[in-house]
Amino acid sequence: MNLRFLPIALLAFAASGWSQEESDSPEAQLPLDDLRTFTRVYTHIRNAYVEEISDKELLEYAIKGMLSELDPHSNYLDAASFDSLQVNTTGEYGGLGIEVGTERGFVKVIAPIDDTPASKAGIQSGDLIIAIDDKSVKGLSLDEAIELMRGPIGTDVIISVVREGVDKPFDVTLTRATVTVRSVRSSIVEPGFGYLRIAQFQVKTGDEVLKEIKKLKDQDTELKGLVLDLRNNPGGILQSSVQVADAFLEEGLVVYTKGRIENADIEYRANPGDEIKGIPLVVLINSGSASASEIVAGALQDHGRAIIMGTDSFGKGSVQTVLPITDDRAIKLTTALYFTPNGRSIQAQGIVPDITVERAEIKAFNSQIFTEADLQGHLDNANGGEVSDSKTREEKSKSAPSLAESDNQLFEAISLLKGLSIFNKQNKPESETPETATKEAI
Repeated sequence: MNLRFLPIALLAFAASGWSQEESDSPEAQLPLDDLRTFTRVYTHIRNAYVEEISDKELLEYAIKGMLSELDPHSNYLDAASFDSLQVNTTGEYGGLGIEVGTERGFVKVIAPIDDTPASKAGIQSGDLIIAIDDKSVKGLSLDEAIELMRGPIGTDVIISVVREGVDKPFDVTLTRATVTVRSVRSSIVEPGFGYLRIAQFQVKTGDEVLKEIKKLKDQDTELKGLVLDLRNNPGGILQSSVQVADAFLEEGLVVYTKGRIENADIEYRANPGDEIKGIPLVVLINSGSASASEIVAGALQDHGRAIIMGTDSFGKGSVQTVLPITDDRAIKLTTALYFTPNGRSIQAQGIVPDITVERAEIKAFNSQIFTEADLQGHLDNANGGEVSDSKTREEKSKSAPSLAESDNQLFEAISLLKGLSIFNKQNKPESETPETATKEAI
C-alpha cells in the first residue's frame, strides 16, 4: 500500500549542511560503475525519448524515483509541495478534507477530517475512490488523482466510491472549501464524564489540549472519567503528540526514536503533573489512527494510564525529517523509527486495543414493555420516587437518539468509565469517606 500523509510526524527541519557532511564521509564514496550505468541511461533518455525533455526535468525525475522507491513516506518536495507541507501543519488549506493513499490502483480514504466537506458528506475511512468527475483513477499516480480533486473553492467535484458492505459504487458530490482543521474540541457527554477529541496533531495541539481540559473541569468540577478520541486522526507533529501524552502522565518515557545517524536517537519524557489527577481515561482508536496518534495511545497503554478501546490502529511507526535542499525545495526522508516506552515498534503493526469494539450500527429494540407502574391501582413508591408508566418512558426514549445508536464505540467507552467509577467508589478505603474524616476531626 502506497500512502501519502500530508500532515506527517516531523522530527525536524534539518539544515542542508547535514547531508553534505554525510556525503563527504569515506563510507559515502559513490560507486563508479553504477554511476556510469546511470549516465548511460540518462543519455539514452535525453537523446532518444519520443519527446524532448530538459535536463532539469530529467534530474528531478531521477530524484523523485530514488525517494519513492525507499518507502511510502519519503519523497521529493518541489516548491508547491514544500509550501503545502508547511501550510498543512498549521491546520488551514484548500481541499476536500481527506487523508488519502493508494490501494490496488485506486485512491483509498485513510481518514476524513472533522468538519470538512468530506466528513459532512459521510465519507468513511476505508472507502475506495474509483473515479473523479467520471474519470477513472486507475493508472493515475496519487499526485495526479489529488490534483483532480483540487480546484477553486466553491466548485463541485463528484467522486465515485466503493464501500465495503455496499453492493454498488455510488457517487458523492463534494464542494471544495478552505479546510480549517479544528485540532481539539471537547464536551461533557453526561454529568461526570468528559469527551476530548483530537482530529489532527498540529503545532499548537498540545496547548489546545490543556485549554480544553481546563474548560471541561470548569464545566464539571467532579469529573469521574474522560474519553480521548483519536479515531481517524492521521497524525501530525511528533512534538505535539509528546505534549498530549505528557498531559496525562506523571513521569516517564513517552516515546523514543532510533535511526542510523546520531541525532536521530532521541528520547522524549513526560514532565511531572497529570492534568486530570489520575481519573480513569479511555482512548478510542481505529484503522484511521496513525503516526502521532499511535505515539499517544502506545505511551498511555504502556504506562497503564489508559484503557485503549476500538480497533487496531494504522501502523505508521516511522519519523520523517524535512531536509531543505534549496530555498523552496526539500526532501522528506524517513530517518528513524519510533518505539513505545516498552520498546514496541508500531511500524506495519499498529496499536492493538485492550478492548476491541467494532464500529456498528445499533438500533433500539422498540418492544412494548409493561412494569408494575402500568398496572391499574399500583401502590406508590414508598420512598417518594418518581413513577413512570410505559407511555412516559416511550416518549422519553423518542426525544433524542441514544449515544449507543449514534456512536456505539463512544457509548462503550462511557459505559466502561461508569463501571470503573462505581467500582472505585465501592472499593474506596473507609478512611477516605467523609464520615470518617469528620470523626477524625472531632
